Amino acid sequence: MNLVDRNKDLMKKFETMINTADEKLADELVASDAPFYTPASPEPLYGGNGYLSVVHWMRKGFSDVQWHITDMVADEDRVAVKWNLTGTHDGEFIGFAPTNKKISVCVMNFYYFNKEGKVTNDIAAEGMIGILRGIGAM
Repeated sequence: MNLVDRNKDLMKKFETMINTADEKLADELVASDAPFYTPASPEPLYGGNGYLSVVHWMRKGFSDVQWHITDMVADEDRVAVKWNLTGTHDGEFIGFAPTNKKISVCVMNFYYFNKEGKVTNDIAAEGMIGILRGIGAM
């Protein structure tokens, strides 16, 4: 299997990992020294558990949050993914009380891989604006 196909397959597993918060898959797919940045933490979060902490943070505001790959472009060391993020705003989210509004937001991320096929970085386009619009905060 070439690296492009490998990276696409890894992203399909990554989709399962974030939708199930599977710690074993997170350890398998994310480099332990990979930093992740989020509005929930002033300091970077590292590795699979760091990435899952972002997932858990989202679930506090959207208990049924799910990410679905709608498009993907890959090369040998990175993948661009267009996600459809869905969920119901049923918990407090960055200071906004629950509205029970259902959201469906397009989110774009770029994932970078090391030679072992583990995610080393995730650069997110500004999906937060869509989420805030969806709950009526903007």
